[in-house]
Amino acid sequence: MDKAPANPLRYAIAGMTAMAVAMGIGRFVYTPILPSMMEEIGLSASNAGLIASANYLGYLLGAIAAAGGWAHGRERAVMLVSLAASALLAGAMGLTENLAAFTAIRFFAGVASAFVMVFVITIVFSHLAAAGRNSLQALHFGGVGVGIAVSSVMTGALVLAGSAWPAGWLWSGALSIAGFLVVLLMIDRGPLVGGIARREPQLPKSGALAKIIVAYGLFGLGYIVTATFIVAIVRQGDGGRLFESAVWLVTGLAGIPSVYLWARMAPRLGLTATFALGCIVEAIGVVASVSLGGVAGPLIGGILLGGTFIAITAIGLQAGRLLAPAAPRRALALMTASFGTGQILGPIAAGYLADWTGSFVVPSIGAALVLLLCAAIGYDAGRKQVLA
Repeated sequence: MDKAPANPLRYAIAGMTAMAVAMGIGRFVYTPILPSMMEEIGLSASNAGLIASANYLGYLLGAIAAAGGWAHGRERAVMLVSLAASALLAGAMGLTENLAAFTAIRFFAGVASAFVMVFVITIVFSHLAAAGRNSLQALHFGGVGVGIAVSSVMTGALVLAGSAWPAGWLWSGALSIAGFLVVLLMIDRGPLVGGIARREPQLPKSGALAKIIVAYGLFGLGYIVTATFIVAIVRQGDGGRLFESAVWLVTGLAGIPSVYLWARMAPRLGLTATFALGCIVEAIGVVASVSLGGVAGPLIGGILLGGTFIAITAIGLQAGRLLAPAAPRRALALMTASFGTGQILGPIAAGYLADWTGSFVVPSIGAALVLLLCAAIGYDAGRKQVLA
């Protein structure tokens, strides 16, 4: 563990890059590549949902594992190994057409992304806090949107080049390796701690913390349906393959400033009320993606998805950390585990419902209702205390 502060902007940019690789590309590049996989190798919506859920199961188990003390003093090494694994696993997806192999690769990619998420936040946020630059957390989380935007440009270029679906995964791996090298050079130390290093205590018994954890799990279930299938929804609507990339591009671009913009509301509304409002706005986007015809529906859905889900993720984690100030890593890991549970259930249910009904309308409406329930529980969690 290190006690001397590092350049906070450098660490925020490095964190942004790590999030772009592990989350924006490592987790979400599946969304723009998926429709071509379904079309070219005959994946059904239920199989596509199974592959997605394997990734989220890995994410869940990785988050649970990260809650333990085994990585104490080794956070940087674990984060870097996981980031490299994320890059290699992305490329590996382009080397097979086997459902079982897809499922296994995405499972291990989920484990890797959870480790990166937990440990890069632990490292970066400690240096930002020591430097009094917590405002740079928004730059860190903006990396998810950067990764999504980069992957959309990549898939659009591959469409113009006439490339088949494996090229998307192989180029994702190459871009991720480049990002890994950036992080390796820029994050040169582990978390910053003062005094004697110690293991975190158990989480406090708190009704508010329990509610925000439940709400976070429901959020994971509600948002992931559109986040997984929005490009497949465009493909069903015959919008054209370049339009698919455009929808994913606006999703990423909307995500880049979202944490900063939503964070400005938190001091006035409180964290839990801001969390609830974000869930409501996202529910509107989910409904719009399947209910408005033509170009407008998917674009509105993409903008409202990108403009909310990264910020809600960050705000929910911030609320959990504030409700467990003595054990922030444990709170972060448990929140991530709850989130992961919702994400496992969402794609499986949505995929089977889409196969059964022939479209993504029913699963999307269901996801919107879950987001509204999430908003109600999240808002209730903060009624007796103001978190800002």
